[in-house]
Amino acid sequence: MSAARLPAEQLGTALEPMVRRHLSIRDSARIRDFARTTRGFATETYLFEVERETGALPLVLRRPPEVSLFPDYDLLRQVLVMQRLAATDIPVPTVQWVDRAENSLGSPYFVMSRLDGEAPSDFPSYHVAGNYFEATPEQRARMWWGCVDTIVAIHRLDWRALRLDFLALPRHGGGPIEQVVNYLDAALVWACGGAVPDIYRRAVSYLREHAYEPERVVLCWGDARMSNILYDSEFQVTGVLDWEIAYLGDQEADLAWLLFLDWASSEFEGIAPLPGTPTRAETIAYYERRTGRAVRNLRYHEILAAVLLSVPLLRMAHRVRLPPEMDITGFCTARIEQLLP
Repeated sequence: MSAARLPAEQLGTALEPMVRRHLSIRDSARIRDFARTTRGFATETYLFEVERETGALPLVLRRPPEVSLFPDYDLLRQVLVMQRLAATDIPVPTVQWVDRAENSLGSPYFVMSRLDGEAPSDFPSYHVAGNYFEATPEQRARMWWGCVDTIVAIHRLDWRALRLDFLALPRHGGGPIEQVVNYLDAALVWACGGAVPDIYRRAVSYLREHAYEPERVVLCWGDARMSNILYDSEFQVTGVLDWEIAYLGDQEADLAWLLFLDWASSEFEGIAPLPGTPTRAETIAYYERRTGRAVRNLRYHEILAAVLLSVPLLRMAHRVRLPPEMDITGFCTARIEQLLP
């Protein structure tokens, strides 16, 4: 009989013997400061330290949420991405171990290193709180361009040599664009329990009618945003986080995701972007210079981004049965309405 899924307050105690075994440390080692972080929602994330004779070791535990927010959620997917990026220049956490078998935590999980650095605020927006808010205009520009440079570096990787071909979605169609659109179509039905709102039906129809073959297929980070980057005290990139929705697609998808979520964090909220934040046009021009490729399908990918982010939000709303006035997808539907011709 499988062990029951442990509540958050019991995880630290249950994890201690596994930490000692997997890290080959003394029985005197103890877990301290075990606490859930509010960052992200597709995976439960907990920060903690292991107290050892040689000093504290900061680690992170991640496990699936009790209710899956994506129809194909797979903990191993993000583990494999990070393991295969470990030999590249992309600063990702080191996976210490993964346990997908029956265990005392009552769910699959993995433990990884905790990188140094601080990420810009997610909720509230980095335009109103956190290290980006507190930085000077020059420092904000450095952070922004560091995020864009990270996206460029990810897109330059040889995903075939890194054995990341498992990120394709062949059961959903032929080329990468067709695959992701068909995936979204099916995921929306799953998330809504069948009753997909008209705005999303229109968006999927647009995406299907305007599907194209990308000039270059790359590893797409998937969740390419400021709040998934760690920065040091000099505002240089020290870590790249959250690979749950990485996939193979057009390189413009990550740029669109960054711009869409920055719009949602500023203009949609009635907040002016902070001084030093590069404009949309400046960001596109910079990305084109760094990649040597023209950006041609940004509208398409911003619509795609808004639909993709809506999947977990619609799933949450459907499962929790939120009242109609609590529209957690409002920023997504507003952007889709703006962008659909």
